[in-house]
Amino acid sequence: MARIEPNKVTKVAIVGTGLIGAGWAALFLANGLKVHAIDPAPDAEVRLHDTIRSMWGSLRELGRTSQPTPPLDALSFSSTPGAELASAQLVQESAPEKIEIKQQLLSDIEAWVSAETIIASSTSALLIGDIQAKARNPGRCLAAHPFNPPHILPLVEVSGGPKTDDEVLDWAMSFYEWLGKTPVRLSRQIEGHIAGRLGAAMWREAVSLVDQGVATVADIDAAVRNGPGPRWATTGCHMVYHLGGGDGGMANYLAHLGESQQRRWDSLGTPTLTAELCEKLTEGVTKDLGERSIASLVDERDRKLVQIMQSRG
Repeated sequence: MARIEPNKVTKVAIVGTGLIGAGWAALFLANGLKVHAIDPAPDAEVRLHDTIRSMWGSLRELGRTSQPTPPLDALSFSSTPGAELASAQLVQESAPEKIEIKQQLLSDIEAWVSAETIIASSTSALLIGDIQAKARNPGRCLAAHPFNPPHILPLVEVSGGPKTDDEVLDWAMSFYEWLGKTPVRLSRQIEGHIAGRLGAAMWREAVSLVDQGVATVADIDAAVRNGPGPRWATTGCHMVYHLGGGDGGMANYLAHLGESQQRRWDSLGTPTLTAELCEKLTEGVTKDLGERSIASLVDERDRKLVQIMQSRG
């Protein structure tokens, strides 16, 4: 039986209904897909419904859906993988980042899905090659890592393991693009993918600056928000330096400032997350928040992200 075309998918499943899984579910529903959700937590179904409702306004503002409320009648639920998976054309797994859990879930999923079903893991740090190692049909397994919050930010990083079929990666790239995401394809698997590694590198230096007493947590965050952050959002990190080279572009930048860039690289810090440093970081991000909750901060972040995405067109 031939695999369905990416733009003809009608039903998907999500495994794990935390923030990432719920974000996938909301996005799938906004695209008119039927969704079957799987999560063993006792309150998972109610929590999922509440989370999707809270995300729906952002999807409407972004023009991803015109429906005033999420079509929860297109969302079914079970606590474990079962016969409902037989008609799913894609399974998006977003379970906890433990290799044993993901391998067991993959085995449970494969017991029910059709031979043509694609199985994608939202893993942020594990290698898809390790996840697919014990699969019956590893060729259809890939990593598809979204960037949080996945219902707003378009990035999804697609990579395969040693046993993933190239045509499956091609299919996934087309599917996520049809879904409205901006997929990027890694030439090989690596822990943390692209964006996670870049984020880790920047945060490591930000933590080092705190550790060295160079600046406060608040001032470092302000520096990112008001300098490189907006610039990276419009061009990406490589293009920033290409434009910084003037008419000569990247070649001119490297010829004139490459040596100073190398000196900065050589001086970057490698902090250790001691108890003292962890306390300093925690105090730094919470000292001026007053009574503000995490939920209110997330709402503010999402509103700003929607505005940024709208400004990009």
